[in-house]
Amino acid sequence: MSSGTSAGNAAEQGSSLAGLLRGWRERALLTQEQLAALAGLNARTIRRLEAGELQRPRSASLRSLAEALHLDGAERSLLAQAVSEGGPAVSDGGPAPAHPAPRQLPADVAAFVGRARELAVLDEIGQAATVVITAIDGMAGVGKTALAVHAAHQLAPRFPDGHLFVDLHGYTRGKSAADPADTLTRMLTLLGVPGEAIPPHLDDRAAMYRSVLAGRQMLIVLDNAADEAQVGPLMPGAGGCLVLITSRRRLIGLDGARTISVDVLPPADAVSLFAGTAGEQRLAGASEQALAEVVHRCGLLPLAIRLAAARLKAHPAWTVTHLLRRLDEHRHPLAELRAGQRSVTAALDLSYRELPAADQRAYRLLGLHPGADIALDAVAALLDTTAAHASTLLDHLLESHLLHEPTPGRYRFHDLIRAHSAHLATVEESASEQQAAVTRLLVHYGQAASIAVGHLYPYEADTRPHPPAGAAGAADIPDAEAAISWLDAELANLLDLARHAAEHGFPDHVQYLSATLHRCLRTRGHYTEAEDLHTRALATARATANVTGEMEALLALGEIRHRQNNRYDLAMHDTTQALAIARGIEHRSGELRALNTLGMLDAVRGRYAESAEHFTRALDISRAIGHRTGELDALIGSGHIHRVMGQHEQALDNLRQALGIARTIGHRTGEVRTLLGLGHVHLTRGEDEAATDCFTRALELARDTEHRLGELDSLTALGDLHRAGGRHQQARDCYQHAFALAREIGNRNWQFEAVHSLGRLQHDCGRPDQALVSHGQALALASDLDQPGDQARAHDGLAHAHVALGQPGRARHDWTRALAILTELGTDQTDERGVDVASIKERLARLAPADPAEQP
Repeated sequence: MSSGTSAGNAAEQGSSLAGLLRGWRERALLTQEQLAALAGLNARTIRRLEAGELQRPRSASLRSLAEALHLDGAERSLLAQAVSEGGPAVSDGGPAPAHPAPRQLPADVAAFVGRARELAVLDEIGQAATVVITAIDGMAGVGKTALAVHAAHQLAPRFPDGHLFVDLHGYTRGKSAADPADTLTRMLTLLGVPGEAIPPHLDDRAAMYRSVLAGRQMLIVLDNAADEAQVGPLMPGAGGCLVLITSRRRLIGLDGARTISVDVLPPADAVSLFAGTAGEQRLAGASEQALAEVVHRCGLLPLAIRLAAARLKAHPAWTVTHLLRRLDEHRHPLAELRAGQRSVTAALDLSYRELPAADQRAYRLLGLHPGADIALDAVAALLDTTAAHASTLLDHLLESHLLHEPTPGRYRFHDLIRAHSAHLATVEESASEQQAAVTRLLVHYGQAASIAVGHLYPYEADTRPHPPAGAAGAADIPDAEAAISWLDAELANLLDLARHAAEHGFPDHVQYLSATLHRCLRTRGHYTEAEDLHTRALATARATANVTGEMEALLALGEIRHRQNNRYDLAMHDTTQALAIARGIEHRSGELRALNTLGMLDAVRGRYAESAEHFTRALDISRAIGHRTGELDALIGSGHIHRVMGQHEQALDNLRQALGIARTIGHRTGEVRTLLGLGHVHLTRGEDEAATDCFTRALELARDTEHRLGELDSLTALGDLHRAGGRHQQARDCYQHAFALAREIGNRNWQFEAVHSLGRLQHDCGRPDQALVSHGQALALASDLDQPGDQARAHDGLAHAHVALGQPGRARHDWTRALAILTELGTDQTDERGVDVASIKERLARLAPADPAEQP
């Protein structure tokens, strides 16, 4: 259904808030109580809203309702309009959001002059209350980014929800234009969406992005766009957002966009810019004609004018006439620069040739860095010098306007300057020196990455590769907090370096970055980036006949795809290949890792006998080679399978061993997983007090370590305990919290668990009609996830609801389907107590005959 149609249908039921809300709830097949549960509200609040008794709902309540009802951008706008007509929404008065509003605008341009007409247009556009898109186009060096940034700083106060700035690298030499899917990942992360919640496909990411922005007032600057296709998915869907786009092309195909074409500066403004950059005192005695000649020689392009003025300022003995002569000596454009950019080339050549030899070398080598920006420690490594000397060289380039510092401590080139720098590196540096410089950079980043992940995952030190050998500028990463900050700042560069290494003959470094960053990318939910990195590592390994590297890349791909919905078949394929290689080369730790992953994959598919066999083999290998983390994983996995298969004593024994290992090696997430496993065994055995203790400790530790999956498991399990004890409100609170968290991080497995458990609770409370809806939603989730064991559980829930509603024919249908699923899986039970072959057959035998009129 299109957004226009769905919004229209809701509008037909009444333009009031009450009518809209009732229409959307009925479309979602939800009762008032179920909507309240999904939105985390009191059912009385929903009743009052639909009765028109509550005209001024809280802002947080509106946001929760929009999320629970899956409203699109148009529907959210309709909701906001209905609220405004009924009175302003009441602010929650609660704490500020946990994730701060992004403030990403680079520093404003110094000595900005002119562009009064363009700024007036942008100021007028910025007054709009709906999404406004403005595309600023013009030739390279004409000042598009400077105009966009300057205008953004003036408009920023109108956008209280934050500002995003993204360089799309549409025309950056030696760097691929930013992929919209990757850009959306970065933007969603900045907007507070956890990495593991971001879906794998472009369309889904774009939809999530529009949902997150709905109702927000944000300023978004998309710099250096290649074409309409690159920016289309980055457009908000509704709300009061302003998008400023810069591009060398006129983006006439961008729907609804207003275009502003930026030409060269008028002569008077060009002279003002030249004077403001060089300093008025440097122009003393210069004729108006000489000044006009200088700016015309620079093509009236702001970039070239700033460079020329910086040269004049740096040479007190020069006159404007002398500068003109020097510019004439450098009129030979670089081959890759077009006619419109030749004036920039002349200014760049002049600026470069006037630099001391050490500054020239720094300028050239910086062009070899494949990332978007670079920090001081990496510069020192690239130049093979100290941080202090590197800082001096950077200051010289900044003073010459050849480099800029958009945020403190991070440096970058304008695209034209990057092209000039990289060209000079290939012309004036030998191939061996270029290779040595890139190698130093790779070694630096490799060593720094090793330090960072070592702080975050110390218990895996013996499983990660050794850092690359070689001297490199030291990165300042003293602890885990600094490690997180460093990885946040450098992850894009690390991935760009891996891509560069794969394409330019540095296979060992591709393998190293893949293996070193795997745990970080996996734990922090960067699944798409991890898949791209490991795929490159796999291709490199196969191209160089590196069988061990091939195995490690396949193992990493299998582990990543295991965590992505509906990718279990791919994960199984990758891991099976890795297992065959590991056995062929007698790589025991690789075999161990593959067996543990296969055990988890079989478990999620309900193939418990096969899963148990994999974990048993993994356990034998881990003990034979002394691999503690592998042993921990195997014990936890086998403990889960023994519990599901009813072998409780063996499950307890394995999990208690795992708990000892986790605490010995400081594996805190392993400790959470083990406590959860123990709690589930106690719960299955009816040992509620012991189960409560385990789940409570697991929840505390999960929150302390930000282990979101552990938190979800703990909340759902505690809800089950409260439900079993008749504490219905406490159970509902746990399930609602779990569902909200699962939706926040995009984990559909735990959405299933929460909504299925809520259905069980509704049945216990004598509300089978609500339970029917919840279990129907759970079945849809389990089917979409291709998890037959969970499908059987959902069918069991549906059958219980049908019995309570006097529909034995429908109940028979669902229990028969559940039995068929378990038979296909070759198992007698699921991992939920009471959902097993014997219990289902007993219930079927007790069923009343079906009403002939009933349609199952």
